[in-house]
Amino acid sequence: PALTTRLAEAMAALVSGRQIDMVAAPAVGGIIIGFAVAQALGVKFIFSERQNGVMTFRRSFTVEPGQRVLVVEDVVTTGGSVAEVIELARAAGGVVEAVTSIIDRGGDKAFDAEYLPLLRLEVESMEPHECPQCASETAIDSPGSRRLS
Repeated sequence: PALTTRLAEAMAALVSGRQIDMVAAPAVGGIIIGFAVAQALGVKFIFSERQNGVMTFRRSFTVEPGQRVLVVEDVVTTGGSVAEVIELARAAGGVVEAVTSIIDRGGDKAFDAEYLPLLRLEVESMEPHECPQCASETAIDSPGSRRLS
């Protein structure tokens, strides 16, 4: 919690001086950091989640026309989930002020809003058929903890 609070305060500082009325984040990765950024800014927090494969605001979450929205995510690779949250906010009449995340994994983004990440990394991504580790059939995960010492 202490580190999350520090990261959220740094993210809130990136939008210092802007009017932000609410923070919106995609579930699941953006929920904790989104909540913490909203708390740092002293504004309302909502999150989106998938329902029948479609990103939506549920749980009585709404964006009012004219509300200025900061979209928050933990890690952004392509920005697909962020783009869906932006679309939801704009469709409701909200104004997306910016997007912020803890980490930007590099590459082109699927959204058209100002992007203010805390850390930018260039992380190589590839399709499974292009991946040497996938071709070697090397396990990339080890579920469970019984084998750990």
